[in-house]
Formats: sequence, C-alpha cells, structure tokens
Amino acid sequence: MQKYKDISRRGIYAIILFGITMGMFEAAVVIYLRELYYPDGFTFPLQLTSDSVAVTEFLREIASLFMIGTVAWLSGRNSTQRFAWFLIVFAIWDIFYYVFLKALIGWPESFMTWDILFLIPVHWTGPVITPIIAAVLMILLGAFMLRFSTIRGKAARINSREWWLLGSGAFVVFVSFIIDYTIYLFENYNHFSQPDLMDTLNNLSINYVPAKFYWWIYILGIILIISSIIMYARRNQKALISD
Repeated sequence: MQKYKDISRRGIYAIILFGITMGMFEAAVVIYLRELYYPDGFTFPLQLTSDSVAVTEFLREIASLFMIGTVAWLSGRNSTQRFAWFLIVFAIWDIFYYVFLKALIGWPESFMTWDILFLIPVHWTGPVITPIIAAVLMILLGAFMLRFSTIRGKAARINSREWWLLGSGAFVVFVSFIIDYTIYLFENYNHFSQPDLMDTLNNLSINYVPAKFYWWIYILGIILIISSIIMYARRNQKALISD
C-alpha cells in the first residue's frame, strides 16, 4: 500500500498561491497578444497570427500543463493525491486567469461573454461562465479526494463506476465546447477551401464567429460530473463510518 502524505497548511497555501500566480502569467500573455492583434478589444473572428506565434502559444500551453503536473506530482505521494492536486491547481489557474483579465483590462464584460478556450483539435468556444463552472467542480472533487484521504489515512480512490460518470461527463462538456465550430467546419469547408490544407483551416478560423452554445449538451455533461462527485463523496463518507 502506498503511504499517505499529509500536507501542512503552509504547503497548501503555497500550492494555492502557485495556481493564482499562474493565472496572472496566463492573463499577462493574453493581454500582450491582444495589444498586438486586438488593439480595439477582443472580438470574433480571430486574427491570423504568424506561424511562430501560433507554435509558441501551443508550446506555452503544453508547458503550463507540465508545470501544473510537476507541482501536483511533488505535492502528493500517490496517484489519488496527485490527481486531486492537479485538478485543484488547474482550476485555480483557470479561475484567476479571468479574475486578473477583469481586473487589468475590464474583460470579460459579463459571465456570458464568448471566449476562445483552446485550439486543439479544433476551436473550443463558450461563454466565460462555462469553464468557471467546470473549474469549481474540479476544486470540489479535488478537495473531497484530499479530505477523505486525510481522514481515512489512505488514498481514497475513485472507483470504476465513478470514473465512467466522470469521464463521460468531461467528454460531453468537451463536445459542447467544440460542436459549434465543428458544425461550422462542415458547413463552410468547401466555401473556404484552398489547395493547401493549412490555408483552408486558416481561412476557416479567421472567418468563424460563434453562433450558438449548446447549453443542453453542456448541462448534461455537468450533471454527469456532479453525479460522479456525489457518488464518490457518499461512498467515502460511508467508508468513514465503517473504518
């Protein structure tokens, strides 16, 4: 059995501060990019960037995930703790990214403002409130995992049924973010088609304006995730009584 490692309150504060700091760095990079490409404020459609900027931005996102993963790895002794800390730090990063953007440039105007969330494999788009809700649930699940592990003195793992609900919910939420752009691709591919595939994709990208967010798909995914968290919490609460 893997040993349980308890983290001091000071260590918890340090991890939270790291997530907040990452949010500030993310916001700073986005502000720089918007000054260059959106001097009048961010709006759709996206502006075409140089290949070097696009590659750099992609690598920066990957590096950010490695940074979070490294902190999570160092903060936990087993896979349960590491996954919990990854969820928490990622979520704090995501939330404070928007907090700092709002504080520094007054964006987003509201929770319903559209944002580009990610670019791989296609554009992820949605109202700002949608990734924030997902981030809150990530913190909730991570906190439950750490709490039950602390009280029980061993890793409080997610079981297969809970994993199925959690994974299904995450996938459905992912679909809700990409479905509008995916529909746009199928409907407009021939219209913007070029001999070179990258030219075609660039043309599609710089002409895309989000048309609709499929709330029913997103809410379905969130319900599945919440169901998984509730099942996990109830099961471990019962285990505390029997331990």
